[in-house]
Amino acid sequence: MNVQPYTPEGWDYRTSVLTRDVIFNAIDNRDVLQGIVKSCDENFNLHVSLGNGINAIMPRGEIEAINANEDGYPRESLCTGKVNKYVQFRVKEMNEAGDVIISRKAVQQDALKWIKNDLKVGQQVSGIVKNIKPYGVFIEIGGGVVGLAHIEDLSVARIKSPAERVKIGQKIDVIVKSIDRNEGKVILSYKELLGTWEDNIKDFKEKTQVKGIVRETEKNNNGIFIELTPNLVGMAEYVDGLEYGETVDVYIKKIVPEKKKIKLIVV
Repeated sequence: MNVQPYTPEGWDYRTSVLTRDVIFNAIDNRDVLQGIVKSCDENFNLHVSLGNGINAIMPRGEIEAINANEDGYPRESLCTGKVNKYVQFRVKEMNEAGDVIISRKAVQQDALKWIKNDLKVGQQVSGIVKNIKPYGVFIEIGGGVVGLAHIEDLSVARIKSPAERVKIGQKIDVIVKSIDRNEGKVILSYKELLGTWEDNIKDFKEKTQVKGIVRETEKNNNGIFIELTPNLVGMAEYVDGLEYGETVDVYIKKIVPEKKKIKLIVV
């Protein structure tokens, strides 16, 4: 992945196995560690196994720096939703009872500082798709901080659902499109990294037959947009009965590089 000060939770599948000495070093060095949440108790505190018989407690107030209520607590469903998921954390303390207290909130707070102060528009970062909505995709780009890629920034070809391009858990590279530095909100774009028109057209030749996907019918049935690759779209003459998302065979009639146009015939 790209060099980022904070990686997305679960980017690698390693979990931190700790001893008492390592725990105290982690406190002193403010190390960012990772584990899997094993359970959520009745008070919505999370429990993470650190190996060697050591269990850590993440109090409810230490789970979120972003999605928290005015009292500092995240909603109950967010807490329970972390079970069996990777979380990053810092070790806050080992108390007199031998309990290891950890904080995801502390990592998120520092990741937000990176977003607000150092992340740059146009920068390429790596992320993991966390949630898909009709209007776009939420992608974690480090330390539990999530950015949004709108549906129009996922594909050159017009698509009806973000799920046609990405899936939950997918690792992808994205470009930072804009940053709200006050709120720490990031807008991302994916389509630039699917290759330019010039890159993608190299795989296609005139007077050859290939497969494409029906993406859009022009108004008044003047033509049909056919996706050849995620960042390459051509136009064919209108054919009655074709439906959005249908895979069709097309003949490449002409490629016009100076206009970035491809003329197709549905066969």
